[in-house]
Amino acid sequence: MRLNLPRSLYAPAPDDSIGASGSGAAHTDASHQSDPLRRARLRWRSRRGLLENDLIFERFFSRYEESLSDDDVGALTRLFELGDNDLMDLLLARKEPEGDLSDPDIVRVLGLLRAV
Repeated sequence: MRLNLPRSLYAPAPDDSIGASGSGAAHTDASHQSDPLRRARLRWRSRRGLLENDLIFERFFSRYEESLSDDDVGALTRLFELGDNDLMDLLLARKEPEGDLSDPDIVRVLGLLRAV
């Protein structure tokens, strides 16, 4: 089922991509919390091909969406770049974050995701 949302709600915005610094945080003055469009876009990007991942993210956003910081959004954005099976392995603690994913922000957000 496809939602009839304006294209801008689900198309990635230029400021949502990871910059050269690799931090994943947007480089604008507006925070994630102050921009409803960015919040809707983040939820849309969380939709995955595996139902199990979708369920975890749905519970996560139901619990934490209102309190996410820009650093949390950057960490989520980096996690969303993973393939579904790799992401599921991290969410279910079958694997631990390694290399670039061992960033403290990602580890913290991953802990929240695992707790839902």
